[in-house]
Amino acid sequence: MNSASPIPTIALLTDFGTTDVYVGTMKAVMARLCPAVRFIDITHAIQPQNIQQGAFTLYTCYRYFAPGTVFLTVVDPGVGGVRRPLAAQAGDYSFVGPDNGVLSYALAEHDDVLAVELSNPDYRLEAVSTTFHGRDIFAPAAAHLAAGVPLAEFGPVIEDYYRLPAPQLVIQGSIIEGEVIHVDHFGNIVTSIGEIRRSVSGGLYLIAPFGRGQQRQPVITLPSAVTIQLGTLKLARIHRTYSEVAPGAALALVGSSGFLEISINGGSAAQVFNIAIGDPVTLQIG
Repeated sequence: MNSASPIPTIALLTDFGTTDVYVGTMKAVMARLCPAVRFIDITHAIQPQNIQQGAFTLYTCYRYFAPGTVFLTVVDPGVGGVRRPLAAQAGDYSFVGPDNGVLSYALAEHDDVLAVELSNPDYRLEAVSTTFHGRDIFAPAAAHLAAGVPLAEFGPVIEDYYRLPAPQLVIQGSIIEGEVIHVDHFGNIVTSIGEIRRSVSGGLYLIAPFGRGQQRQPVITLPSAVTIQLGTLKLARIHRTYSEVAPGAALALVGSSGFLEISINGGSAAQVFNIAIGDPVTLQIG
């Protein structure tokens, strides 16, 4: 692993929103334990209890942070229950959160994952609430990690941390079947078909998503002639930019996260086409 950033950095991702005291309280705990810390708020607008959305959001952004960043990710509908509190090191980063899969898409990109259960009381608050582990367990752990405490100090190694099932992506000949995995603030529909990347020559090729170890290799090359089916919507090509279609028109393109997206130029595709997470999408080549 690379050495940590000179400035201890904790990046926060939660479903807590910003109208309550939860995020501010966690920051207060961490700043007390690691006064030099710098906070970066990824988002606190994950849909309540939506573990998959939290996992996808973390997956799409963590690699853009400086080496040594600690990611505190709290989407925790099972707080106080049997799920374990978890910390992990993978690549150049550390991750803290509940063992419910919210870290698993990011961890899946790495072969060198070391995960431990956060069981050492020395790195918790003295009184632990059954409903706010973000404050009492996860925030102290993140602060101590940012301050340089070795991961092994926090608890025993665990290898059976929970992995979310990979979103559907089935390739059968010229047909690729996927599903909707995210709808962003603009109503753009992100699918599991990807990552799709553009080669130097301008062609498109498909990579298996969400890590999958050594299987992250191009698995199929996409020509320009495709048919994309999502609900009642049918599209006949993958565009490069929104401006290639008229305002109000639907299009498919490769979004900033590398996945195939269905959008409306200037509108919300999710609202117009009444699309929800989990809905099937099909791409047929030729």
